[in-house]
Amino acid sequence: MGLKEGTRVPRLVKVAGLIGLVGVAATGCTADEVLRFGWPEGVTPQADSMRQLWTWSVIAALVVGVLVWGLIFWSVAFHRKKSEDLPRQFQYNVPLELVYTAVPFLLVVVLFYFTAVTQNYVLAKPANPDQRVNVVSFQWNWEFNYPEYRTPDGQPVRTVGSSEEIPLLVLPTGQSIEYTLSSTDVIHSFFVPEFHFKRDTFPHPDKNNQDNVFANTIDQEGSFVGRCAELCGTYHAMMNFEIRALSPDKFDRYMQLRTQINQRTGQPYTAAEALEEMNCGELCTPHAVTGVPFNTDRTGGVPS
Repeated sequence: MGLKEGTRVPRLVKVAGLIGLVGVAATGCTADEVLRFGWPEGVTPQADSMRQLWTWSVIAALVVGVLVWGLIFWSVAFHRKKSEDLPRQFQYNVPLELVYTAVPFLLVVVLFYFTAVTQNYVLAKPANPDQRVNVVSFQWNWEFNYPEYRTPDGQPVRTVGSSEEIPLLVLPTGQSIEYTLSSTDVIHSFFVPEFHFKRDTFPHPDKNNQDNVFANTIDQEGSFVGRCAELCGTYHAMMNFEIRALSPDKFDRYMQLRTQINQRTGQPYTAAEALEEMNCGELCTPHAVTGVPFNTDRTGGVPS
């Protein structure tokens, strides 16, 4: 009987391991997807830093879980009731109590340390960012302006969403970008899923309970949909925008056009006109991602 029980446990372990292996393989996930544990792909170094914190936190949790599960199953398998005698007690085992007090404490300290390091990195603001952009939210649209670039009439280069044009925030890759957030009416929220970052925009900066400035660096070209993530009124669900991340040479050409007069219209180039003039493929298509501009002819807020 004892021999059969001894061989049964390793067999169960093998079966459990095989089931786990088949379960992982059946998901069709790549090794990178498995190691991300469901964390979405990001396009900034800050997003990658948060993913690494998530990955190692999950691994640590799994290690602790396996240890606890192992001890539970070990107790169930090898310490079942065999007689009426009281089994050996460990409630006054001081070394054991010190171990299971110290180990959780160390886990919390290590997790707190790496969380603080990651948070400080994500929230860090460079002293001299390569680009600055002001993000202004209003019901139910967005304004993006670049204070360091001026149109021929001396005004900052700005893009405001309209019924004909989805608001486009064009940014360079590989450069540090500082975002200053504000609102002209109610609380909104600037959220770009690929940034893995969200921050509310407040109408009164002096009453803001959070920092309205953050910075990041986009490490790849692409078109990314942004959203308002704070319920802000009737048409909150339609308050979307696009980020166009262009290589530095394309961004310089874009800004060169935005600071010139369009000879066809006699006005400074709009974001859509500048991108069309550049003719750089899908990234220069004004509505490549969101597809249909939303109606802004409603009673609501106004831009700055």
